[in-house]
Amino acid sequence: MNKKLKVGWFTFTCCEDSTIIFTELMNTHWQEWREKLEFVHAKTLQSKNELREMDVAFVEGAISSQAQEEKVKKIRSLSKKLVAIGACACTGLPATQRNTFDGPIKEEINDLLVRFNHADRVRTVADVVPVDAKVHGCPMTEQQFMIVLNKYLVEFGIAQ
Repeated sequence: MNKKLKVGWFTFTCCEDSTIIFTELMNTHWQEWREKLEFVHAKTLQSKNELREMDVAFVEGAISSQAQEEKVKKIRSLSKKLVAIGACACTGLPATQRNTFDGPIKEEINDLLVRFNHADRVRTVADVVPVDAKVHGCPMTEQQFMIVLNKYLVEFGIAQ
């Protein structure tokens, strides 16, 4: 059996548009990727997912709760490389807009924050854990994603 890049795809606070782009990329790259990638975690693609050691974790979305912070820290501890995917993960926007709300708007949304156990502030992935690469865009830029993926396929000895 050929060595495969062990990858995980995770989403946090976002619209998951990069996940849609990623699954659409499967239409044109499935034949190639099935020989090179092992999905240890990708809820969009499979029902059996494990939170275990992986080569690369792709993380989409901003971090907006203590539970999300703990999970992204766990993902980071299990991954050799972590890639922030999309605008919310990379820059926080638009999810971090609520960090700039004034007093009356904060009051208005407070019950929702409490009900859903959200933190007072939304943060980027890099605000919480070290990030090895970023793929910007809302949704992510396909070309940039392919460059990062191919870089890691070479780095981990899967492709030349």
